[in-house]
Amino acid sequence: MKNQWIEFLYGRVTVKVSGRGIERFLNVLTRNGLHIWNVKRHGTDTITFKMRLKDAKNIRHFARKSECSISFLQRSGVPFLVKRLLKNSGFLAGAAVFFLLILFLSNVIWGIDIKGAKPATEYQIRKELDKMGVKIGKVQFFVDNVEAIQKKLTNNIADLTWVGVELRGTTYHFQVVEKNEPKKPELLSPRNLVAKKKATIVRMNIHVGQMVVDKNDQVQPGQLLVSGEIGQEGQTQLVPAEGEVWGETWYTSHVELPLKTNFNVFNGKEEQKYYIEMGKFDIPIWGFGKSKFKESETEKIVHKIHFLKWDLPISYVNKTIREREEITRTYTNKEAEQIALEMAKKEIKTHLDEDAIIKDEKILHKAIKNGKVMLDIHFKIIENIAVGQPISKETHE
Repeated sequence: MKNQWIEFLYGRVTVKVSGRGIERFLNVLTRNGLHIWNVKRHGTDTITFKMRLKDAKNIRHFARKSECSISFLQRSGVPFLVKRLLKNSGFLAGAAVFFLLILFLSNVIWGIDIKGAKPATEYQIRKELDKMGVKIGKVQFFVDNVEAIQKKLTNNIADLTWVGVELRGTTYHFQVVEKNEPKKPELLSPRNLVAKKKATIVRMNIHVGQMVVDKNDQVQPGQLLVSGEIGQEGQTQLVPAEGEVWGETWYTSHVELPLKTNFNVFNGKEEQKYYIEMGKFDIPIWGFGKSKFKESETEKIVHKIHFLKWDLPISYVNKTIREREEITRTYTNKEAEQIALEMAKKEIKTHLDEDAIIKDEKILHKAIKNGKVMLDIHFKIIENIAVGQPISKETHE
């Protein structure tokens, strides 16, 4: 089997020999080191055999000294394949250029379809896509993948609640869900305003209803603040009380912060690798060898390669490797105290309405233990403590 592959690699020919003295002719070839095989007799004065291409060039020299005539019936092997390819190189080159052209055009953006958006929002989306390079005529390999495009559109356009991004063939399809317009105020049923937590009243802004508390009053949770029953005695009517009652409330927060913290950060160094991915095999294009970074994080962006409307089992991959390094951050006691205080403020705000204000804070207890700063902090908050409570007919009667 090995010899057959070698003969195919160097080329072989099938030779036909006719005439008298065939046996003497074969003996001459053998004595001169010309290797022949598959010798077959056809009648009394004709034989065929196979031999190497390089030996076939010398066979005519030996044939002239004998009474035999020779002819070549078949040629096979790599040298003849190469010759045929060169002969048809124009056709093959044209076919290759045509295939590459179709492959290239199949991976260019030829359409952007946006559905579910108003004209003004669609204009914003197209403008944002243009900034990202997602435009007709751009090669898909050089734009972000659909996940990154979706994230950027959602973050950069305030009117979008959600946008779905899908790449089908050479067209990007966007399905848009816009934020709903503010609903019209609902018609409220008669109600009172009561306190939602313990507080000291600091100010009031009542639009509808009868105030039953004054500034500086101490109120308890559930206590009536504004009555929805207005009018003179005997001539009252029920209305939906509306307004804000601002009170001073109190919160206590416990915070712990290590004086020394180890964490990983990117130092700005990165490596770019590009390769073609075919199933489990990777063919590097740029960026060979292993990364030189000891600690790193890898971001992989995969672009599927298309041919007309089909996805090929081949992908163009861009891999970004960013170096990480460990940093030790150390705070002084004063710095740690200030940062812990800011952390406590942020944590408190997550439990408050947006319009609530932190009036004052006071550290009740401070300790340093096991490499940590520990704070107990008392906060004074100014917030709207009024919430609606429907007035039932039974209660009114």
